[in-house]
Amino acid sequence: MTIPPPAAVPRRDALFSLGASVGGLALSALLAEEARGADGSNAAPLPHRAAKAKRCIFLTMEGGPSHIDTFDPKPKLRDLHLKQFKREGENFSAMESGTRYYVESPFRFAQAGASGADMSTDWAHLAKVADDLCFYRGCQAESVNHPTAMAHINTGNRFGGDPAVGAWVTYGLGSMNADLPAFVVLPEVSHPQGGAANWGAGFLPARYQGTPLRAEGSPILNLAPPAGITRDHQRRNLDLLAELNRRHAADRVAAGDPFAETLSARVASYELAFRMQARVPGLIDVEDEDQATRDLYGVGGADTDAFGRKCLLARRLVERGVRFVQLYHGTWDSHDQIGRAHGNLVRQVDQPIAALLTDLKRRGLLEETLVVWTGEFGRSPDNAPRGGIAYGRDHNAKAMTVWLAGGGVNAGATVGATDELGAEAVECVHPIRDLHVTLLHLLGLDDNRLTYFSSGRFKQLSQFGGEVIGELLA
Repeated sequence: MTIPPPAAVPRRDALFSLGASVGGLALSALLAEEARGADGSNAAPLPHRAAKAKRCIFLTMEGGPSHIDTFDPKPKLRDLHLKQFKREGENFSAMESGTRYYVESPFRFAQAGASGADMSTDWAHLAKVADDLCFYRGCQAESVNHPTAMAHINTGNRFGGDPAVGAWVTYGLGSMNADLPAFVVLPEVSHPQGGAANWGAGFLPARYQGTPLRAEGSPILNLAPPAGITRDHQRRNLDLLAELNRRHAADRVAAGDPFAETLSARVASYELAFRMQARVPGLIDVEDEDQATRDLYGVGGADTDAFGRKCLLARRLVERGVRFVQLYHGTWDSHDQIGRAHGNLVRQVDQPIAALLTDLKRRGLLEETLVVWTGEFGRSPDNAPRGGIAYGRDHNAKAMTVWLAGGGVNAGATVGATDELGAEAVECVHPIRDLHVTLLHLLGLDDNRLTYFSSGRFKQLSQFGGEVIGELLA
């Protein structure tokens, strides 16, 4: 058989021919680089399908907000309030065994908007935009422990180490700006359980990891150059460093060293950091927004200032081309005094979240921005005695409420249902992996095609495949 000369074999065909050999280890990375430009410029590849949503804002309520006390009322619990029982052999609560008692919700509920969405009346601001929301009550998690559940909702893998949802999205769609990270995280001062792995790149190239910013003060520590160092001085230093790194990387590539990719990502991060020095400080400063906008978000309010600044910053980030923004709000783990605890938390986020949706909509951004609100699991309709009657709730992986808004979602709908106690999802039931597949679909990505070769196999966000939850789509 005559073997054609190398020049006669198209590059992509040659790469695929390596799939059955050691060369397959580099296949996904090489094809990804080809899609993003031979110069590694990270130019956005085409999505797998046409989609309204081009970007995502992911609102993460760490600790497990109670669906029963927010968006999924259970009047049956009034009849059972403080009734004791013993549970054996079930596995939806972190503390399931022994004596339990049912807990009615301390919150009042009302139907909001033309859609008649069920919401506790504490959501006074969010109720005004209820018709923009799609509530999903059929989601189920797989863990009742905070670290594994957080890893699962953020990365699709309970055991950690995999890329975050934002990393997958930016890997699949690329960046829409040159001077800011494509994936930005606005965490609490105390990072969520699992730490920075919740927005890590996992086995993807390091440039896809999330960049955490602080909403007040210096957005990134050491962002400003030392006193006496000018921009021109920095530029010349970076040019010299880049040249030395390019020579070093060339030797590494020639030797087949996988560290060459990490080195390339490091050089790119230096360049991005240099550009960010000029862009980020002004971006973080929300004081240049007019007073009406700051008031809309609750900036300056006793309860709403911190999260209001995050939500306003999220709008500013997506407006400037950031692809994926994740906001954290913590301490939803209400085992005791849920009326007081959840009441305080709702006051902190209600106005800022409603403002974010209102502001995106009036600026023409909501149609192309997918907004997601979720915790890592739901909560149980009952509790265990904890030094007396505390009116709290335990962890519950079998029932949780997620809501979506923006590009391509079934706005004004309530999808799925839980049983009469809120203990378990019983209609339109899907695991978190199907929620992830649906989010990718709304952004124009196919989970089965968005893969990366690592550790001997092609990996994906859903781990082993999932299905789109069609009822959530417009």
